[in-house]
Amino acid sequence: MMKELLEVRGLVRRFGKKTAVAGIDFTLEEGAFVGLLGPNGAGKTTTIRMLTGLYKPTSGSVRYYGRDFFSNQKGIKGNIGVVHQYSNLDRDLTAFENLNLHCILHGIPRSERKKRIEEALEFAGLAEHRNHQIKTFSGGMKRRLVIVRALLHEPRILFLDEPTVGLDPQIRRSLWDLIVKVNQVKSMAILLTTHYIEEAERLCKRVMIINEGKIIADAPPEELKKDLGRFVLEVFHEDGIEERLFQSKEEALEALKGCRETCKIREVTLEDVFLNLTGRRINV
Repeated sequence: MMKELLEVRGLVRRFGKKTAVAGIDFTLEEGAFVGLLGPNGAGKTTTIRMLTGLYKPTSGSVRYYGRDFFSNQKGIKGNIGVVHQYSNLDRDLTAFENLNLHCILHGIPRSERKKRIEEALEFAGLAEHRNHQIKTFSGGMKRRLVIVRALLHEPRILFLDEPTVGLDPQIRRSLWDLIVKVNQVKSMAILLTTHYIEEAERLCKRVMIINEGKIIADAPPEELKKDLGRFVLEVFHEDGIEERLFQSKEEALEALKGCRETCKIREVTLEDVFLNLTGRRINV
């Protein structure tokens, strides 16, 4: 049985009269890969910022390995790696120099720095670019470097806040491979925020759906979907799309025979789960 790494209870964050996070509870075990899925403005980034010490909660508790985070931040932060939405690399430094700066800031001994940096560059597939300035890197290369930079101090959990936002689909899939490798090869727990349905379904072993600051569902992707059905028959009316849910493809095909409008059969996705829970689509 995996050891509990993170425990969150009654976490709330308000900004004036606005409640961004409205009392969430969850736990995370060592080696877990969990997605926090929801639309923009749902409270994902605010949650990550509280879990990593950038925001103090209005109320609630965060514990790492049973220790209160906000009274032990200095001792606990060594277990935390963070990749924010946007790159904060120094464009005029090389890849090696950016990673070396991170090592210095985290107090990694000089004798260990070169070895860790070379291993990180190799892990990210960027070894041949070690002496190239960041301003020559593509968007995908920058994101790969930012991810392995967060691993240099050997944390036990990695927070990825919308790590593939703004990247084209091909680069996004390449980055997925690296993220999965971090989880599987390094046995590192990952909490990933995303509003991309496919990203959550493909990568995460467990998905927490967040909406208006509340976690409204929490389970493996297949469990979240199975209660709805396995297939959707989309019927395209002039005034919108009607969606009918079925447990088997045969049932959907039988219903398709009676359709006079344009129709399409597809598999159920997490967006259907979100729509069923909230009445709206996740990317609205």
